[in-house]
Amino acid sequence: MKLLVIEDERELSQSIVTYLKSDDYLCEQAFTFDEAVEKIDLHSYDCILLDLMLPGGNGLDILKKIKKQKNPTGVIVVSAKDSLDDKISGLKIGADDYLPKPFHLSELSMRVYAIIRRRKFESNNVLYSNEVIIDLLSKEVKIKNQIMILTKTEYELLLFLIGNKNKVISKNALAEHLSGDMADMLDNQDFIYAHIKNLKAKLAEAGCSDYIKNIYGTGYKWTE
Repeated sequence: MKLLVIEDERELSQSIVTYLKSDDYLCEQAFTFDEAVEKIDLHSYDCILLDLMLPGGNGLDILKKIKKQKNPTGVIVVSAKDSLDDKISGLKIGADDYLPKPFHLSELSMRVYAIIRRRKFESNNVLYSNEVIIDLLSKEVKIKNQIMILTKTEYELLLFLIGNKNKVISKNALAEHLSGDMADMLDNQDFIYAHIKNLKAKLAEAGCSDYIKNIYGTGYKWTE
């Protein structure tokens, strides 16, 4: 799962990123209004943590932009401006949640999880796809009641494919999801093929049917 932390307080931003990375989220950062707008225009995210007070602009204008684009990402407004007006404005525009500073990082993590679960997996803690069972809380994958041993990247790849089942996902989208904005710096996307190959091999070894289809010249699709 990929997150964007829009927060001008660098120490707080780094604390948030360090904590969420320990929960296996891929995190990117923006410290100004312009940086945030650029990242949102170029990349997609599962959830955005949005501060309202930013150098160069107001976070509510970023929220309006996200909603105008019909961007499906979840948004949590995080702000020291703990006023009822700010909370109401953010929720009216379309924020999914509002968390005033100061807050516990563990609470933030659970709110992020709740939003992603609600938006991508219909509020379920356990995801089923034929014989594949994924426990989203423990990050445990089972095939025919046997636990699979996957790397972090393989797990994220499997979850992304199943979360977009029956949709063709381009190699660019996969590279961005797994590598974030570092994807633009990669010479090629051969690492995607390598991870797909390894994941398919592990699924087959566990007795799983081949649901990952290569769409020639385009990308990959999880079919049910």
